[in-house]
Amino acid sequence: MATSDEAAAVLDAVRDYHRSTRTEREFVPGVTEIWPSGAVLDEEDRVALVAAALDMRIAAGPSARRFESVFARRLGRRKAHLTNSGSSANLLALSSLTSHLLEDERLRPGDEVVTVAAGFPTTVNPILQNGLVPVFVDIELRTYNTTAERVERAIGPRTRAIMIAHALGNPFEAREMARIAEERGLFLIEDNCDAVGSLHDGQVTGSFGDLSTVSFYPAHHLTMGEGGCVLTSNLMLARVVESMRDWGRDCWCEPGESDTCRKRFSYQLGTLPPGYDHKYTFSHVGYNLKGTDLQAALGLSQLDKLDSFGEARRRNWRRMREGLDGLPGLILPEATPNSDPSWFGFVVTVDPRAPFDRAELVHFLESRRIGTRLLFAGNLTRHPAYLDRPHRVSGDLENSDIATERTFWTGIYPGLTDEMIDYVVSSITEFVKARHKGAF
Repeated sequence: MATSDEAAAVLDAVRDYHRSTRTEREFVPGVTEIWPSGAVLDEEDRVALVAAALDMRIAAGPSARRFESVFARRLGRRKAHLTNSGSSANLLALSSLTSHLLEDERLRPGDEVVTVAAGFPTTVNPILQNGLVPVFVDIELRTYNTTAERVERAIGPRTRAIMIAHALGNPFEAREMARIAEERGLFLIEDNCDAVGSLHDGQVTGSFGDLSTVSFYPAHHLTMGEGGCVLTSNLMLARVVESMRDWGRDCWCEPGESDTCRKRFSYQLGTLPPGYDHKYTFSHVGYNLKGTDLQAALGLSQLDKLDSFGEARRRNWRRMREGLDGLPGLILPEATPNSDPSWFGFVVTVDPRAPFDRAELVHFLESRRIGTRLLFAGNLTRHPAYLDRPHRVSGDLENSDIATERTFWTGIYPGLTDEMIDYVVSSITEFVKARHKGAF
């Protein structure tokens, strides 16, 4: 952070600017929009961004390295690698398992990866992008996660990995999944993008798998504007992730540094001439998926608020759950057993026997400026992008289809007030009562 008197004066001015422009707006029911998700940014976040800009830290640098170190410790992992998005983090996590450094354990084209049908595409896309075959399993209504039993039944002779997201902040049975993976010789990747700060069996999500991923998109628990992270305690996988993130190069020097290994011109790799510059030697087919110090500076400021953000999400979710409890026609969410979710949203399924459908309820809420979202893609196997792609389905996808046709969610993120949550509850209650005349 800049420390000169001039910089300090600028940062003081930034604080004054923030305080003069951030006034509390009155909530007007039906007029003020209630977002389903969003970033919660304060004075310290604004100052962190400006301080990094004053130092002209436009590429990955000290803030990025510090964030990786602090965040890895927070999630109980040895290594974290900052990326430009959660989607890139998923791509790197899965792609790392194809590395030649894993020798006979590496994933090869045609190998299978068990995943969930009802979710977000970027959990599945890396499987296809690496020439692997997704094996889709169904979910449970109420938790919106699959079960260890379903995953175990899906394992076949070519299955080599499991890659599943914690649904809307609600952990899947992570410890049991890790046990299955270990016993069956499979890799486990936790897509933790919606669940940072959630607990399963007393342990933070993102700490059970061989690799885990996080997104810092504004909708998520912490934000950098854009950004993501891959975490692991396997040092070989960490090296592969870093290589693939950084163009595929073999060298581990930070940008602007050279010869930290004292052997920059002493290697002989591939069929290159002896002494070929290690900074320009490539051991993987990679990308440039790095984050920046501006992003990391904001991330460090946000990380200080992770606990309070989690408390707000849990509080808002409980207020919604208690307010809607007992309403007919709605299937309300439940935490996975032995879990304490830091919820991403409040998910509702319209019961097939209800005298109304999802579209009617969603339209009513949107007309009142209450933002809604579907359970992401619903059943991915029904989308044009995946109809002709290689895949296998284990069992039926009945609940995934119900989610596709009858499920939606509303916001509980920290930017919402009790008054807003109560308005959402009262609006849903009003709609349901009107459709269940005589039931109350």
